[in-house]
Amino acid sequence: MDLIVTLQCKDQPGIVHAMTTAVLSAKGNIIENQQFTDPLTSDFVMRTRFETKLELGEVKRILNSGLDHFKPKLQIRSLDQQKRVLILVTKESHCLRDLLYLQELGELPIEIAAVVSNHQDLKALVESHNIKFIDQSTLDKKPAETQISNLVDELQIDLIVLARYMQILTKELCEQMFGRIINIHHSFLPGFKGAKPYHQAHSRGVKIIGATAHFVTPDLDEGPIIDQDVAHVTHAATPEDLIATGRDIERRVLSRAVRDFAQDRIFIVGDKTVVFHN
Repeated sequence: MDLIVTLQCKDQPGIVHAMTTAVLSAKGNIIENQQFTDPLTSDFVMRTRFETKLELGEVKRILNSGLDHFKPKLQIRSLDQQKRVLILVTKESHCLRDLLYLQELGELPIEIAAVVSNHQDLKALVESHNIKFIDQSTLDKKPAETQISNLVDELQIDLIVLARYMQILTKELCEQMFGRIINIHHSFLPGFKGAKPYHQAHSRGVKIIGATAHFVTPDLDEGPIIDQDVAHVTHAATPEDLIATGRDIERRVLSRAVRDFAQDRIFIVGDKTVVFHN
């Protein structure tokens, strides 16, 4: 059995030794191990992947016993148990298409339980992939969000992905799902808010555009950043060129963030994240 263990606690002597000892006691063979101590918060985070022939319940008992005195946030998961994802969309399809494509290829280790939308534009796309499409186009904001919250429980959702979902989530849902909602948005230098940001960027002659994937908090677009990317552009680029480039960056950044979440590589430390890459 192939397992991933994640641990987060205050830094103190002996954590690494205790983890390796516990894995050995569980007859485990470590395949990957990454760790980091944040100098500002003194939070210690660790991700360990190992193989064992013991049952999952027995492994959990052994690791909890060996590490409990550190008072850690400890999670143990089999690689076979994929994260269940609920995707929220509006009309734009590029991020959704990329998630569907990578999931079908087996390059994105998630199970897409359903896609929710406040418009019907992407219904045919979703259903062509044999995934349930939930139409909220006739619902007001409050009942729509209540339905989303209910779906999280009913479908046992691990992660909500806002794949260009053009609605602002309420404080209640953001707090309920803290650390389990990922959003994507454009990011420019300088920042352009409101309508047609790419046209604003073009009129100001920007030379670099990008996108940011982050966890959602009640503070709009200010949650802990997971992934970012940029592309250089020139004066010759039209607004349509910027939009096309922006779409490409957005889909890549969002997919990377979802993959990192699916592989238990992300830790929230204070107002930022620690992400262990391959």
